[in-house]
This record gives sequence, structure tokens and C-alpha cells, in this order.
Amino acid sequence: MAIPYEQKDTILHVENLTVAYGDKVILQDVNLMEKDTVREGKSQGQVIAVLGRSGRGKSTLFRALTGLEKPTSGKVLIPDYSKPAGNGRQPAKLVQEGDVGFVNQQYTLFRHKTVYQSLWFALRKSNMSKEEKEAEIMHYLKEWGLEKNKDQYPNFLSGGQRQRTAILEQLLSSGYYMVLDEPFSGLDIGNIMSVKKAFELISQRHDLNTIIFSTHDIELAVELADSIYVLGYPKDEGGNTVHAGTIIKHFDLKQLGLAWHEGLTASHLECVQMIKAIMLQA
Repeated sequence: MAIPYEQKDTILHVENLTVAYGDKVILQDVNLMEKDTVREGKSQGQVIAVLGRSGRGKSTLFRALTGLEKPTSGKVLIPDYSKPAGNGRQPAKLVQEGDVGFVNQQYTLFRHKTVYQSLWFALRKSNMSKEEKEAEIMHYLKEWGLEKNKDQYPNFLSGGQRQRTAILEQLLSSGYYMVLDEPFSGLDIGNIMSVKKAFELISQRHDLNTIIFSTHDIELAVELADSIYVLGYPKDEGGNTVHAGTIIKHFDLKQLGLAWHEGLTASHLECVQMIKAIMLQA
């Protein structure tokens, strides 16, 4: 059964995005638009999954979304909250490096900083007072189960603890947006549950918080996301494969009545099979 929701301002707009290295086109004419989704009486953000077979450009798309890769053409726009809204609408800006948090598969951390020191460094540009920063860090450490690890260095942390620390670093330094490249890759069931809990904590923090992640686990994507984009190789008019990634299908799980449910229903599993079939052809 569909859960009621309302959509407001655009929070992410990718327009005709193309990325090429010399003559090699990696992404071509990628378009997507996501809006702030609001549910009555519930604070929650957006969770967007990007699926696709290996080599279809997911990592390149993520680098463009985070401002780490300059598009050959097209643009990535997010709201500019440093400016006042006009006519009830927030001005947009081109995404810049640092606007969007990015957690790669290596969970890169400072080797010579403890968990606490890394989070303190993440707040270096914040206007909060020293006391407010301390309170913010301790709140997150407790909420994310890292309180006992605050004085440990990365080499003494488990994979799950390193990942949570890396996510928190980006969360504290980058505003409303978080991109995670294959956050479930190679994790055991316990750490998968830990990442799912992290998604929940990020989403519940603010209704503008937006998680964008990739995964090869289609069932996890359908379970967690409220919007799914399938990246693949399209066909030209002659039926030939074009070897440049683009969005070949969008599944709005909100509209389909599949978003925000506990566990997977038969309808969710039907969606999983549809996505598999589309990916195999692209």
C-alpha cells in the first residue's frame, strides 16, 4: 500500500551530463531530477540508489555528483542555501567539491588521527563554538555506537567502525548530501545491518538529507531506496549498443507504493526481477 507523501523543491537536478576522456565517452546525456519528499509527522530524507553492471559509469557519475569530476558537457545543480529564497524557490548552483559528502569503498581515514580527532577536523569550517562542536561530536559518537572507539586510530578499528567513521566525517563536513560508492560490498550480515542503521540515522536527521548509493545487491536497493536509477548502455535507432553509460530506467518506488516498508513484499520482489532483466539487456 502506498504511503502518503508530498513533494516540494528540487534538491538535485542532473541535466544532459556527459563525461568523456579524450575520445572515450564514459557517460552520455544523463538526466535526473529529485525533489524534497515530505511525509506528515515524520522527519526523513531521500534515499536514491544507482544500479548498473560493472563498467557502466557509476563511479564516474558519483565523481560528477560530488564535484570531483568536471563534466565535458551538462551540469549538476543543487540548491544554494547560502542565498535567500525568491518567490518561494531556493536558488540553484553548480555542485562544487565539498558540497556533497563522498565515501568510497576504502573508507579512507587519516592514519594519524583518532576517531574523535577526525570528526573534530571535519567540523573545522563550522561556525559552532568549541563547546557546541564537542557536544555535536559526542552526540554522534554515542548515536552511531562509536563512543568507546573515540580515542582509537583507524588501524585498530573494524571495517564497520572505519566505515561509520568515514560516513560521519562526510556528514559533519558536507551538508545535506551523501554519496556512498558500494557501501555494502564485502560486508557480513552484521555490518550490513550497521550500514542500514546508518542510512536510517542520516535520513531521520533532516528531511533534506539525501543519500545516493550504488550496490550490486538489487534486493537491498529496492528495500532501502525510494528512488532507483538504472545506468546502462542504450541502443541506437539501428538496435546497436552505444558504449556510453546513461540512465535507461527510473523506478520511483514512492509512486509505485514500494517505499518506506519494513522488509520485502511480493511486489518488491517483482520489481527486483524487472530491474535484473533491464540490467542484463544493458
